[in-house]
Amino acid sequence: MINTEEDWKTTDLNVDSLWLIDKRDSSGKHENNYHGNFIPQIPNQLIRRYTNRGDTVLELFTGSGTTLYECEKLNRNYIGFDINSEMINYINQKMTDTQNIHYLINECDVTDTDKINALMNQSFKWCETQSVDFLIAHPPYMDIVKFTEKKEDLSNISDLDLFIEKFTLSMKNGLQYLAKNKYFAVVIGDVYKKSEVVPLGFYVMNAIKQNFKVKMKGIIVKNIEGNRGKLGSQGIWKYRAMNSDYYLFKHEYIFVFKKEF
Repeated sequence: MINTEEDWKTTDLNVDSLWLIDKRDSSGKHENNYHGNFIPQIPNQLIRRYTNRGDTVLELFTGSGTTLYECEKLNRNYIGFDINSEMINYINQKMTDTQNIHYLINECDVTDTDKINALMNQSFKWCETQSVDFLIAHPPYMDIVKFTEKKEDLSNISDLDLFIEKFTLSMKNGLQYLAKNKYFAVVIGDVYKKSEVVPLGFYVMNAIKQNFKVKMKGIIVKNIEGNRGKLGSQGIWKYRAMNSDYYLFKHEYIFVFKKEF
């Protein structure tokens, strides 16, 4: 975190509400090989803004390990959850040389309250802590990209109400371990279904505000140039949009909250 006047004069932390990032960071262990992963600059900015060296970050949807690799780079401990055992094994293989942080990725459906509680207790022993200092969640955007065939996987939910219900439960399961007055972030985008835009980001933001005692600290809009699904296909997407009545998605939201319970 920024602690001195000299820090804020020299830092490259972005405090604007619009983030224009032309390409993803591909340094270190990062690879753009997993459909739906977010760019490393997002967790990098958030972790540096809201945590200190030695703090512990909790992630509810580990995905391809982007946040974990940033935690390793920034000397933050990490507890993660994901339902995809193949990806967990892949990430663990890439982390075999790690010596500077404690980290653990748990295979778990994050809506399973009993299991997540048991695994968090084990994780705390491993990471030598009793609470986490920052939480980040980058859930599936409903069933736009299906990551596994498991029925518990949020990426298999096509119904909006059910998705919000399950997402809210996953946040409840995670937020109980975030220390009071600490921060958390949700990275989410909108979807297009049945010939109309579904503002999934707004529904997610509203669910958090309605169900938890939090303060909204930021609504960041980030461009998605360089998204893996769009690379090399800008022309065809523009053609399709021009021949229809919709606009191309070029944005994602980063919602930042402060926990007050």
